[in-house]
Amino acid sequence: MRNRLEVLRRERGIRQEELAEAMEVSRQTIGSLERGRYNPSILLAFKLARYFNLTIEDIFLYDEEDQP
Repeated sequence: MRNRLEVLRRERGIRQEELAEAMEVSRQTIGSLERGRYNPSILLAFKLARYFNLTIEDIFLYDEEDQP
């Protein structure tokens, strides 16, 4: 699953540390999400969507062809 998290964060001038604090996760978690090494829990996905005032689908891009 790909995502637009880093692009959205940078467009708004938000540091990873700031986003992590707002989401109550570590900066490493945000970095892992941005690099596609970690898929968020549904709760974190909803929190991110609300934070950016977007839908989950606007942030996280699911492509069935990428799945095993």
